[in-house]
Amino acid sequence: MLVRLSKALLALLLGVFALLVGVDNVIDYGTNFAFVRHVLSMDTTFPGNTLMWRAITSEGVHHAAYAAIIASEIGVGLLCTAGAWRIFAGRDLPPREFRSAKSLAIAGLVAGFALYFFGFLVVGGEWFQMWQSQTWNGQEAAFRFAAMFGLVLIFTAMEDSDPWS
Repeated sequence: MLVRLSKALLALLLGVFALLVGVDNVIDYGTNFAFVRHVLSMDTTFPGNTLMWRAITSEGVHHAAYAAIIASEIGVGLLCTAGAWRIFAGRDLPPREFRSAKSLAIAGLVAGFALYFFGFLVVGGEWFQMWQSQTWNGQEAAFRFAAMFGLVLIFTAMEDSDPWS
């Protein structure tokens, strides 16, 4: 039971985290919009960067990309919190049924990992060369977030081996 409750709690915590990030981005839109604008514009990468052809300077695309990020954050939060509830509600189920109860949380955790690993580290960090920016480099934070989602995903997907079940 302890392992099952731990899985529910960790999924819930990451769900609340993702919801808070998404809602904060709606409430304080301008702060992280500036981040998205600078990363996509590649205007703070190294001088003479030969990959500048990748830069996107359209403000409409910047807003669309930011809206997609916010929607993803909120979606991840909803999936993880709903998944945490399903895990908690199914905590007394036999192993086969309990595995099914974890599916929504696993979907949210995968989506969270994808957002921060692929969206921020691959697309932002490598495609748009965010790593070159002294000011608009979010790779450390994105790595921390991806790591949290990845570790909880592994733990949640593992078979239960709780000796107190």
